[in-house]
Amino acid sequence: LCPLFAIFAFGSCGSFSGETGATVSCNSERMTAISIQFGYPFRLYQTSYAMPICGDESEARILHLVGDFSAPAEFFVTLGVFSFLYSMAALVLYLRFHSLYTENTKLPFTDFCVTVCFAFFWLVAAAAWGKGLSDVKAATRPSTLIAGMGVCQDKDVVCSAGTTPAMGLANISVVRLFGFLNFLLWAGNCWFVLRETPWLRQPEPRDSAPPGPDPARGSRPAPGTSRRPPARGPGRTPTEYTEYRDTECPIPAVGITGSPIPAQE
Repeated sequence: LCPLFAIFAFGSCGSFSGETGATVSCNSERMTAISIQFGYPFRLYQTSYAMPICGDESEARILHLVGDFSAPAEFFVTLGVFSFLYSMAALVLYLRFHSLYTENTKLPFTDFCVTVCFAFFWLVAAAAWGKGLSDVKAATRPSTLIAGMGVCQDKDVVCSAGTTPAMGLANISVVRLFGFLNFLLWAGNCWFVLRETPWLRQPEPRDSAPPGPDPARGSRPAPGTSRRPPARGPGRTPTEYTEYRDTECPIPAVGITGSPIPAQE
């Protein structure tokens, strides 16, 4: 979800544009409409418009909007782009090189630190752009335009509000939905990445059972050791003694005098 919401965040903010305006009526005879287009990166002081002149002057006066709100907007968009790129790189690392990720202890720790930084930056970016968007709304209101035009101060001139910028969608999608939702997503990822670090990773289980007999050697005792046959008694069965006798090497025959009998060719 992080790459998807990162795209929505920087896409909705980077492609935002609005329109504001006002109307000026001179002596109830001539009405002039003023329309102003603005958008990302919200350097409003570079946006100009023509203020009509009521009187003998035929040329309009060029004015500019007030304010520069490019810093929080560009930070918000830049963070969204880098979040998308890092999310895609981490996704490739998890799916394609998962064994390398689990064997190397430095990669999970680095991933955890970067994830914490992104979560903190998203919180800062959402709060900063939220304040910046409020200032953009205040600077582009028709009432602000009317207050900044000197022609509207004359008694014979009537100025009224024109097009009101639609900032509701920008306020919901850019700040409340995508900005703080990205913060929640990255903050939740911190826990899952922390579980992969050596701090919380469970050690691999080790086999503590004693090693069994070597299949290649069977059940014969190791060289230099001897195994005594099971003693006959009430608790022993003839089967146990027979199995031992059949598996051990045959005992050479000994004569009456104690010397071994030579084998017959």
